[in-house]
Amino acid sequence: MTEKETKKRANLRDVARAAGVSVATVSRVLNTPEAVSKHTRDRVQQAIESLHFVPSAAARAINSGRTRVVGALVPTLDNAIFARFLSALEYELGEFGLSLVVATTAGDPGIEAEKAQRLIDIGAEALIVSGITHSPDFDNLISRTRLPTIATSYYDDGYSLPTIGYDNARASRMALQYLIDAGHRQIAVIHGPADNNDRTRARLSGLLVDMPGLETFKFETKITLEGGATAIQNALSAGTHFTAVMCTSDVLAQGVLFELHRQGMVVPSNVSLVSIDDLPVSGQSVPGITTVHLPVVEMGKKTANAVIRWIEDGIRPDSQLIDVTLKLRQSVAEIT
Repeated sequence: MTEKETKKRANLRDVARAAGVSVATVSRVLNTPEAVSKHTRDRVQQAIESLHFVPSAAARAINSGRTRVVGALVPTLDNAIFARFLSALEYELGEFGLSLVVATTAGDPGIEAEKAQRLIDIGAEALIVSGITHSPDFDNLISRTRLPTIATSYYDDGYSLPTIGYDNARASRMALQYLIDAGHRQIAVIHGPADNNDRTRARLSGLLVDMPGLETFKFETKITLEGGATAIQNALSAGTHFTAVMCTSDVLAQGVLFELHRQGMVVPSNVSLVSIDDLPVSGQSVPGITTVHLPVVEMGKKTANAVIRWIEDGIRPDSQLIDVTLKLRQSVAEIT
């Protein structure tokens, strides 16, 4: 029987022994190389390469007091809006040597608090969260640790944490007003769960328009393609008359569009459709979906820069409002 040789990973002491220097000298070469002579640096570097030594991030954190890790808590990764935001966020943080660790919460405040604690336990130097609705446990955690924390996708200058995001109520009013201007007065509104989701609640609040003859019929569903399809099925079977559908997210709008096509209904000839998000797929749909553009890439960049200034320079950021715009496509017909 052949006994396999088990190779132990080289550590700092192994490098010091091979280079003929102290452990402290190896540490200085890794962390403050300018404080060590070139001759000694070369000897240590040669030992590192020959032993295939990989510096431990944990050890560096102990020496420097820094992990250079930022934690982000998002409801899900199964949504392009979060994927685009996180991509921009990670890129900008990476430019400053910071790493991003992402945790999902399923939109559950309790899970969010637990995972926030885990991120803090691994040394996260800052947290980024979605919205301003959080559990008392989360609020107490941030208050106790005083960890730099930024709330995104929502703007509220009076909130206890800095917010970087949009006026969600304005976004939905913008979409609704476009339908009204096109002559629509009976509108089905398809939205995600409002519990624990302040963005959805804000978007629904933007639909409270006092206008004679205007009727909105609300249908709540999961924010998935299937959810959008099921919601429009329910709207059609409810017997309510509507000439337009407004969705609070493009994912729902896609599901609605697919189901309307399946049922032989043509957008916008039979029913008009608007949404909020402006995911890339909405511009490629047939027809292209008119939607409110949420600049998530810009939000990612602004959030990263705010976090960097906070943890590197100690400058707490002000809340930042990011403007939204209506992206006109072919999914709305005027009623004459």
